Parts: sequence; C-alpha cells; structure tokens
Amino acid sequence: MKTRKTWITALLAVAPLAAQAALPAYAPVTDARLATPESRNWLSYRGNYAGWGYSPLKQITSDNVGKLTLAWSYATGMKEGHQSPPMVNNGYMYITTPNNQVIAFEAATGKELWRYQKSIPEELMQLHPTNRGVALYGDRLYLATTDANLVALDAKTGEALWVKAVADWRKGYYMTLAPLAAKGKIMVGSSGGEYGIRGFVAAFDAETGEEAWRTYTIPAPGEPGGETWPGDTYKHGGGSVWITGNYDPDTGIAYWGVGNAGPWMPDTRAGDNLYANSTLALDVDTGKLKGYHQYHHNDAWDWDEVSAPLLIDLEHGGRKVKSLVHAGRNGYLWMLERSNGPIGFVDAWPYVTQNVFKSVDKKTGRPTYDPAHTPGTDKTVSFCPSLWGGKDWPPEAYNPQTGLLYIPANNNLCSELTGEPTKYSEGELYIGVALDNILTNVRMGDAARKHVGEVQAWNLKTGKKVWTHTYAEMNWGPLLTTGGNLVFGGGTNDRKFRAFDASTGKVLWEYPASSGVIGVPSSFEVDGEQYIAVQAGWGVDAQRMQGAFDAVLPHKTVVPQGGTVMVFKLAR
Repeated sequence: MKTRKTWITALLAVAPLAAQAALPAYAPVTDARLATPESRNWLSYRGNYAGWGYSPLKQITSDNVGKLTLAWSYATGMKEGHQSPPMVNNGYMYITTPNNQVIAFEAATGKELWRYQKSIPEELMQLHPTNRGVALYGDRLYLATTDANLVALDAKTGEALWVKAVADWRKGYYMTLAPLAAKGKIMVGSSGGEYGIRGFVAAFDAETGEEAWRTYTIPAPGEPGGETWPGDTYKHGGGSVWITGNYDPDTGIAYWGVGNAGPWMPDTRAGDNLYANSTLALDVDTGKLKGYHQYHHNDAWDWDEVSAPLLIDLEHGGRKVKSLVHAGRNGYLWMLERSNGPIGFVDAWPYVTQNVFKSVDKKTGRPTYDPAHTPGTDKTVSFCPSLWGGKDWPPEAYNPQTGLLYIPANNNLCSELTGEPTKYSEGELYIGVALDNILTNVRMGDAARKHVGEVQAWNLKTGKKVWTHTYAEMNWGPLLTTGGNLVFGGGTNDRKFRAFDASTGKVLWEYPASSGVIGVPSSFEVDGEQYIAVQAGWGVDAQRMQGAFDAVLPHKTVVPQGGTVMVFKLAR
C-alpha cells in the first residue's frame, strides 16, 4: 500500500508535465556532447570534462555587464547550503538543493517543469546538508543522495527509474557531489571521513544501475600503498571524495581529489597514509588506479584535497605540459603532469600565507614540515592557512582567452587545534578534536584584520599573480569565467554576486541576493540570448566559518538562509 508521503512525492514528480510543451524535444546527452559541449549549454558540473568553469559565450562582456538584470528567480523552499550549478540542456534547466531535491525549469522563463525529492531517514544526522548537482547522460539525470543512494531520473518527467544503494548511511557514509558520467558509467564518491569510513570511488551502469567497479581511496594490506597504514587503521582511514572528478576522454582516465585521513591527529596512524590528500588517476573502464600524487603526507591539519585538478594544456618552464592544476587547501598552487597513467610533479608555490611547509622537493613535490606547526594528540599548535584552507571545496576557474587561473581564496587566516584521544564507534564522529575547538579556531593577525577573502588571478605560464581582489572577511564563492572577459562569483557575507573584469580584476557589476551566494555559477544561451545563472543559499561550512569569525570579531554578521535560483540577462 502506498503511503500518503509516497503519493505526494509521486505527484510532485509528474504534476507539471504540461509546461514542457513550449520546449523542443529533449536532446539526449552523449559522450561526444560531453567531450565537446556546445557553448549554449552547461552539461556537466564545471561546464566541461576538464573542469574549467568556463563558458565561451560572449554576448555579455566586460563592456556591457553593467546592464545585467534579473530575468527570473525562484525560491526553492529549502534552507542550508545551495551549492549546485544550474545545468542546462537546450532550454531545460536542472538544479539540486539540500534534502535530495531536484527541480526542472524552462531555462529562459523559470517555469517549473517538475520536482523530485527523495526522502531522508529521520535518524540520519546531516553533517553537510547540501547537494552539488546532477549528472546529465542520455535522456536521464543522476542524483547522489545524502543517504548514500544513486538515483536515475527521467530528464523529461522526473520519474525515478531506479534507486541503488551505494553504501550504508548508518556507518557514516553519505554523498554530496554531482556524479560524473562517461563511457556508459555513472561515477560517484563517498563522504563520511569524519565518521571513520573508508572512502571510495564507484561506477554504475547508466542503464541498469548495476555496480561496475569500486576503488577504495584507502588501500588495504597487500594492496599498493597498504604499507603506509599501521595495523588495521586503514579500515577507518577516511579519504572522502567530496567533489566531482574531471576526465580526459583521450586516455579514458578520470581524476579525483581525495580528502584527509582519519582520525585527524597524525600520531594515531604513523606513515604517509596513501591515498589521503591526493589526486587519483582512475581508468573509467575498470576503476584501476593508474597514477596518483599525494599533496601532503600524514595529514594533521584537515587539509583535505578534495577538489579535482583542472586539465589544462599549457606552456610552463619553457616546455609544453599536459597539466593538472590544483589550488590546494594546504595553501600551495600545484602543477602536475598527466599521461596515460602516472602523474608527474612539475611545480608548486604558495598562493596564501603558509607556515607549515619548510620546503617542497623540486623533483617529487613532497613537502617537509615544521614540527612547531604540526598538531598531535594532547598537543596544541597554530598553523596557517586555517583548517578551511587557502581554498576549500569552491572550485577555481580557467579562461583560455586570458590564460589565467582564478582562485577563490582565504588568506591571512590561521587555526589553532588541540588533539585529543578518540575511539572508533560506528556512526559516531571519529576525528580526535573537540567539536567546539573546530568551530572557534580562527586566529587573526594584523594582516587578517585588513582582509581575508580574495579572488586571485594567476598566469600559469610564468607562475606570477596578475591581480587580486580582496574582501574584509571570507570568500566562499565558486567562480565562473566567460568568453566575454568576465569572472563571476559570490561567497561573501554581504550576499552580493559580482562580475569582475577577467583581465584586471575590476568589479564591474554586483547584485544583492536574498542570501549568501555559495552556489556554482553557470552560463547558457536560449534563442540567441545569453544568461548567467546561480543559486543563493547560505549554509554548511560558510555558515560555520561565519560563526568562527563572530567568536573573535567585535561585531556579528547575520546572513539569512533560504535558497533562491537567480537567472540574469542583459536589459533590452
């Protein structure tokens, strides 16, 4: 017998079908389209497989962006962190919100087409109540849920075609990322390192939902890297995968960022602790590990390097490099080199204040640490950057026209941590640091009192910073750059969404949203008209960082919550 809740969910999923009449027939999303996306669409998490966060559209430019006006907006009805990009396929738009909700729109008008919401077990405590988007593939879209399920939805109707359990949420597993679609597979990664899970990336057949492969980010004894974990510590070693991987269609390799080891204190798990805090190169057909680079070993700072590196072919140091570029949470900007397998080290340099690394090996990229800034059990130390890092999950953007990489950074900000003994208990926090210590650990010197948040632009060929825009407090804003010489981003507690000149960093336009803007922006075109789209909706780590600021500053800032989709176009 169907419950009342089931009937309501079914009605929400199919009720507005009549609204689709104004749109063309839905165009299936193929591997070819994902590999070479049309400029008018936004088909994947960062717009292309390389992770650039770049739209070639150039109707909206640095000369006319001041005329940008709100075309339509929509209240999602949800609180907490709205972080997903508006995905667009030939006039159909899809967004996700906290609480496993997907909403489909007519992209040019904001007319709702359908809505789907998967229920969450009442006893599940959402440590990170957010969702970072869907994957579009074929005539379906795919949602990774907070209770560790993968859902396939009909892109035209919102009907749930299948739901597959990926892991057991009772053990602390959950998912927040947008899936990655390629070669007939839908790939997802697990969160839950704070609960002592063993992280993984898994692939599922796009048609049937059957599992194709599963690769653990923390190796077991006898597996390559297993010797870097003492005893059975690997079983609860963390290694979350928070963010969508990027993909090289030429080699069939996907690149994934892996989070920190667990528990946090390094003396509890002596060794390098592979493959925590690494980029992994995985064969999409088999899940086989083809290569890796570990940004820092035996992590002590919660600097989980979860953002996948951007795939950029460029010239650096007088030679051409098929690079993997990553603005690390550890405060260094990393340039690696990809191949048909192994990952090589090219260069690395600090982009924010950093006092932990004493040096970085010029051949391997392995850092050496200052013990005075390395936390441990029953030991209190300060370190820079803070545990939120030089850049947390909000993605960078790369513009091939300017040749610049844009980073949403937090500079001049440090943390102080005290490690404490901890014991694993299924489904309970397993970090070895008191929770109130995490939420009030901001340390601000004189430089931080001048500014913390930054948008930086870097010339990757020379390794030189070209411009910096500063904010008094935080920047938690994912970036979008366009062919119109623009960079868009929010992330500040003044609730503003801004457009910068991509070449100079000058602020050209800003819009006050109803809540803080921590969503991933996107751009698309319908009937020859370009739009910029983003979600406002403050929450999760931005809200928690705000609480830490409030604990040390003489003033407190209240940023209202509540999700809103905002779509902009040029005024006529």
